[in-house]
Amino acid sequence: MMYEEKQFLTAREILEKDFKIDARGYRPQEVDQFLDLVIKDYVEFDTLKKKLINEIRALETENSKLKAEVRNLKASLDIAGSKGVTNVDLLKRISDLEKVVYGE
Repeated sequence: MMYEEKQFLTAREILEKDFKIDARGYRPQEVDQFLDLVIKDYVEFDTLKKKLINEIRALETENSKLKAEVRNLKASLDIAGSKGVTNVDLLKRISDLEKVVYGE
């Protein structure tokens, strides 16, 4: 699925990355501080991504169930319609039942 595409880096890979230092290189502390911020963002992003994937799966499951319910209801309506049952027929049957129950 689209929301499960591969990430190129993990927080651990960022944490464990070592840079080679040459005579004109960057200050290691500055790089480490920046990478710490990147790692925090990555961890937060990964947590949010997993939560959203779970929510998407739950919504897809619910959507499938609702679609099945709609299909069943449509089939029930088609069956009722093919038998010629209308609202007028139902109201007449209710009226007849009321006469029996209430003795009119």
